[in-house]
Amino acid sequence: MDNTALTALQYGFDTFYFLICGALVMWMAAGFAMLEAGLVRTKNTTEILAKNVALFAIACIMYLLIGYYIMYSSPEGGILPIFGFLIGDEHTVESVLAGGEDAPYYAARSDFFFQVVFAATCMSIVSGAVAERMKLWSFITFAVVMTAIIYPVQGFWKWGGGFLDAAGFLDFAGSSVVHMAGAAAALAGVILLGARKGKYGANGQINAIPGANLPLATLGMFILWMGWFGFNGGSQLKMSTIEDANAVAQVFVNTNMAAAGGLIAALIVARILFGKADLTMAINGALAGLVSITAEPLTPTALQATLIGGVGGVLVVFAILGFDKIKIDDPVGAISVHGAAGIWGTLAVCLTNAEASLGAQLLGIASIFAWVFIASLIVWSLIKVTVGLRVSEEEEYEGVDLVECGMEAYPEFTNKK
Repeated sequence: MDNTALTALQYGFDTFYFLICGALVMWMAAGFAMLEAGLVRTKNTTEILAKNVALFAIACIMYLLIGYYIMYSSPEGGILPIFGFLIGDEHTVESVLAGGEDAPYYAARSDFFFQVVFAATCMSIVSGAVAERMKLWSFITFAVVMTAIIYPVQGFWKWGGGFLDAAGFLDFAGSSVVHMAGAAAALAGVILLGARKGKYGANGQINAIPGANLPLATLGMFILWMGWFGFNGGSQLKMSTIEDANAVAQVFVNTNMAAAGGLIAALIVARILFGKADLTMAINGALAGLVSITAEPLTPTALQATLIGGVGGVLVVFAILGFDKIKIDDPVGAISVHGAAGIWGTLAVCLTNAEASLGAQLLGIASIFAWVFIASLIVWSLIKVTVGLRVSEEEEYEGVDLVECGMEAYPEFTNKK
């Protein structure tokens, strides 16, 4: 086989791999939808599903129009991005076959597809945290700004060659760029939104509000677990060489082991604290393990990955309990899973990657959190003073399904004849 044919074959293979990984990440949208639908009450199920399907479509459109340009067309080493539109031209046959270090090794459209589903994933984190009391169209309005500007700006800082990348900040697949960013946006919204009615009582009492469908929540976790192989595996960007193929295999193994470690650790901690095997903590433990390994899923051994995920599983239990104590009401634990575990995972890079610097990792965490939290707080505040964030107390009591969507997810429960 001559060099031209080999180059074309590698280009096609890496493009195909990139697209399949993007499709796996897109499948995570279903995982978030099922997880959140299972962890809210029946009267709020249709609305949370509407949020999830709407945010995915919005993310795709806004990232196409402006977000991708901001993230990948801004000057290297910079802080302020430049604004533009659309995603540019596809690579020409000549540019691919020319070879050399600068030659593209996958289609430009495959890169956009892979990146746009990451933007949607970041926004999906927000929907669960603000569930059961936020107006649907207020959420949709925020999703437009988040996926068009807020997420792409900090994405440019690292993955687009901005100042964090120049400073040596390492985040392989997005423990901070995707997950902590989503948690920061969610935290800003929850602070302004307030807790659900009846969640917190007098004298520090915390009232559990159980989800309606734990089988659905469990299915959502497994879908997310599966999708994460594309999330982390695809971030290797190619696998047409022996080195890249070995790396992808290691990433898949480490991703899986971190989830397992997080789940078991959370299950054990919940058993010690509550005397019972808490399924919801186990679910969030697995997700916390996945978030924890996302910043560096390649350099750890499989055992190290299991331990990194295990620490994330422990952290998420205490983070959920801690947020409840300060009356930050997060129905699905999204801020704890993606925020606490995202920070831990970003710091844990220093344990296995010799190129990592604690100072650079802390700079990345602080910069991303500050930008996303402050920008989100401003946007949420503007929405609050204009159209409002929260449904009325009566509407919350009746359930946002009928108020916001005009239908119920389980009508036979209430409309018996």
